[in-house]
Amino acid sequence: MSLAYHDFDTLIGTLRVVGDDGGIERVDLPNAAARDPDPGWRERRRSLPGPLGEAKRQLREYFGGERRGFDLPLSPAGTAFQRRVWDELRRIPYGETVSYGELARRIGRPTASRAVGAANGRNPLAIVVPCHRVIGADGALTGYGGGLPVKETLLAHERRVTGAG
Repeated sequence: MSLAYHDFDTLIGTLRVVGDDGGIERVDLPNAAARDPDPGWRERRRSLPGPLGEAKRQLREYFGGERRGFDLPLSPAGTAFQRRVWDELRRIPYGETVSYGELARRIGRPTASRAVGAANGRNPLAIVVPCHRVIGADGALTGYGGGLPVKETLLAHERRVTGAG
């Protein structure tokens, strides 16, 4: 089955969700969503069956402060190492941050912080797999596919919802 996509507006700009009946393959941040979709994807504008509709609903709840985690069928493409990192990203509590080094330790690879950073940067499921919650060892915000202002907005949103900021 071919992939379908849907673009919708959020607090940080237009997001694009991409998937099929088996699950969500991508959640693209505004800079990626602004690019032309892959030629094989079909656009869904109205009726959003299954995972696409559920992803949109849950992301809207997240931005509305009503949701702190996601329960979606996911089907990202990645290596075994990348999927391991992405699984660990999903364990970072809402409103909290960890360093790349800490994330490396959590997956049992304490010297692999650079590889963890590379896997983090290839996360195709922005927000749903919360790579925005990973920061530098010194607490500084570091690279983010959507740009540092988007990362800062997501973290500030979560702090507001939790009452921590």
